Amino acid sequence: MAADSEEGDYFVREIEKNDGFSLKVKQCYLGDVGCVVWDAAIVLAKYLETKQFYDPPSGVNVWAGRTVVELGAGTGVVGLMAATLGADVTVTDLEDLQTLLRLNIQENQALIKSGSVTAKVLKWGEDVSDFRPPPHYVLMADCIYYEQSIVPLVDSLKLLSGPETCIICCYEQRTEGVNPKVEKQFFELLQRNFNCEEIPSEKQDPEFSSPDIHILHIRRKA
Repeated sequence: MAADSEEGDYFVREIEKNDGFSLKVKQCYLGDVGCVVWDAAIVLAKYLETKQFYDPPSGVNVWAGRTVVELGAGTGVVGLMAATLGADVTVTDLEDLQTLLRLNIQENQALIKSGSVTAKVLKWGEDVSDFRPPPHYVLMADCIYYEQSIVPLVDSLKLLSGPETCIICCYEQRTEGVNPKVEKQFFELLQRNFNCEEIPSEKQDPEFSSPDIHILHIRRKA
């Protein structure tokens, strides 16, 4: 019985990959923002398998053997996608999301052939020595929404990234409440140390993109 009742706490969202297999991502019925798959996470996950990054017939695989850290991973869908494409991924979030992350890693392990994925706790703004040397990529989807988390988030990006690190940030632009102010604060703070390049929609997945969801490549200023 226990297994059934535990299963009842989750519902599954399937995200189809270009190879025809699907990531099966468990979400919680009850819980905070980290417990569900947000649209920006799907847009970012599908962007990772666009031809510029991953095109086996042409021998292109940017992810093979690359180290990746996902911030605010929530369900882990973005990091899981990167791992299925061959990256060595660490998905990070707060302590109370580790169970969900581990469940989703377990659920999708069979799709991860050459990459790897592990879950770790990372509270923004705190020590990142567990994540050294700097990863090749930092991935983040819909992490810009709490005013009080802006400074620690930017601190984490500064601590995690080396001169070669590419941060890929995907966020849904929200016009209600404090969201525009929070976004403005984030980018003002970020641009002191980083350059941002917005990715045009034609470079995103043709099906999984939206005018109000933005993808940025962010790199440390030299």
